[in-house]
Amino acid sequence: PVPLFPPLQNDSWGKQYSHALFKAMSHMLCIGYGQQAPEGMTDVWLTMLSMIVGATCYAMFIGHATALIQSLDSSRRQYQEKYKQVEQYMSFHKLPGDTRQRIHEYYEHRYQGKMFDEENILGELSEPLKEEIINFNCRNLVANMPLFANADPNFVTAMLTKLRFEVFQPGDFIIREGTVGKKMYFIQHGVVSILTKGNKETKLSDGSYFGEICLLTRGRRTASVRADTYCRLYSLSVDNFNEVLEEYPMMRRAFETVAMDRLDRIGEERPLGTARMPLSLLPGAVA
Repeated sequence: PVPLFPPLQNDSWGKQYSHALFKAMSHMLCIGYGQQAPEGMTDVWLTMLSMIVGATCYAMFIGHATALIQSLDSSRRQYQEKYKQVEQYMSFHKLPGDTRQRIHEYYEHRYQGKMFDEENILGELSEPLKEEIINFNCRNLVANMPLFANADPNFVTAMLTKLRFEVFQPGDFIIREGTVGKKMYFIQHGVVSILTKGNKETKLSDGSYFGEICLLTRGRRTASVRADTYCRLYSLSVDNFNEVLEEYPMMRRAFETVAMDRLDRIGEERPLGTARMPLSLLPGAVA
């Protein structure tokens, strides 16, 4: 082998390679050995062993510190990882800039920088705990909606456990006239416009609901609904709607009464076999 420095020229290849390995490790690990370099082979190998142990401990410390920092806000990290995938998806499909901006704003309003697997979390809890959490999360919706405020608490809980949270951006058509209705919506926060054939426009805001006519009549949408602001809504599917109202027939009649009044205002045919109840039972309900 090529001699590294004069004192090792006449030594065995084992000593030469040991000193070469020692120098390489010293530079690679950036760990010094003090003022006095090791001289004997035992010193060289012990010094290398101590450097390896020191580098391992340092790497473990950095790794544990990084994991600890990440675990302090795992939901934000999960959101960032998810949004990176979304950015890569938008780049791969070469989406236009305005569409990318709308997607970015949607994620910001929908998740607000944090992402949870809420369905899985709630699914692991007992029913009493699940109902307690859902009632707490939807407390503002219940407080602002007279339908829930004046109803049987068991009905309210049954409805809330089946609601799904959704976000719509300004200008989005939540409902289009003439389509088959599969959901109704409750407004937690935001303003929407109800657009009918006669170009009549009605504004709805927090505490109102819409879209239940199709679920009752099994027909098509009688009006369009457009989001005027960012809207935070809760949707209820037709299957869940019928499932809950089968247990609470009085609430079905109340929904039917408001739906008939709405159909009268827009000039649609009233569904047969329904009884009229005072509209005061459901204040705040609009098409």
